[in-house]
Amino acid sequence: MIDKFVNDDLSNWYVRLNRKRFWGKEMSQDKISAYQTLYTCLETVAKLIAPFAPFYADRLYKDLISVTGRETAESVHLAHFPEADEAFIAPELETRMEMAQKITSMVLALRRKVNIKVRQPLQQIMVPAMDAVQKEHILAIKDLVLNEVNVKELNFIEGQGVLVKKVKCNFRTMGKKFGKLMKSIANQMECLSQEDITLLETQGSIALQVEGGDVVVDLTDVEIISEDIPGWLVANDGNLTVALEVELTDELLKEGMAREIINRVQNIRKESGLEITDRIQVTIASDEKTDAAIAAFGEYIKGQVLADVITIADNDGLSVDFDGFALNIKVEKNN
Repeated sequence: MIDKFVNDDLSNWYVRLNRKRFWGKEMSQDKISAYQTLYTCLETVAKLIAPFAPFYADRLYKDLISVTGRETAESVHLAHFPEADEAFIAPELETRMEMAQKITSMVLALRRKVNIKVRQPLQQIMVPAMDAVQKEHILAIKDLVLNEVNVKELNFIEGQGVLVKKVKCNFRTMGKKFGKLMKSIANQMECLSQEDITLLETQGSIALQVEGGDVVVDLTDVEIISEDIPGWLVANDGNLTVALEVELTDELLKEGMAREIINRVQNIRKESGLEITDRIQVTIASDEKTDAAIAAFGEYIKGQVLADVITIADNDGLSVDFDGFALNIKVEKNN
């Protein structure tokens, strides 16, 4: 559990999402709070892992307290073991963040399924909210999710909408549970209406009449699968379903290419040793795709890379690959 917290929740989620807070120019209260939260997490992790990673835990602990002097123990092994403080537990916040992580993971997996990079914007996600509480949680983290997965809209479907779900029985567990009734139960499960499947998801079980008797099938006995619809990909995780629109319009493709140009120019800036605040001028060799992206999103590109001018012309700059073609890009610091 500790490694999952450090890798998934602290490093890949909290630190990554708060980079702008850490990099802020002024030592604002918000920046201080971000660092204090990270410090508390690292100090607590050092104490928790001390019994089974004694040397690393001691080094981490000493490095932390040598800077702050928060504690006076000479070693993590002489410090007090951490105790839970229920005053700091925020169940609603934890639920929302767990949902944000889950939706983000599902959408990114769908992108990988069709090899669409995260830099390529997509139009929308559709979610059939199971109830008002789930909808409220998703609305609270909507902007965070859209920013993480680079999608423009998140919309809710009333009921199941255009999504079609099917129930797949787990014959191994259900066979032990229902014996000779298994075949009849499976036949009924395959014929469940969309309303019945929704009922199964929300209530966690469904009652059936099978061969003159009553049986109860639990949600844990089955797998609920959503079918893909034209132009969309669908994923399920428990009672959460997301549908991602993967159709790429000309406008989306131009914006995606603009982001690719930004990425290449930023890499050249870094390799050239330019300061983060240096203003530049950029010259890019002509190509149909990049020319169209610059025409549509030139101001956006300039703002992101701190360019005063972007010129389309032959140049003696670096040859840069754009997944299938290469162009010369020249970046010069403005005087």
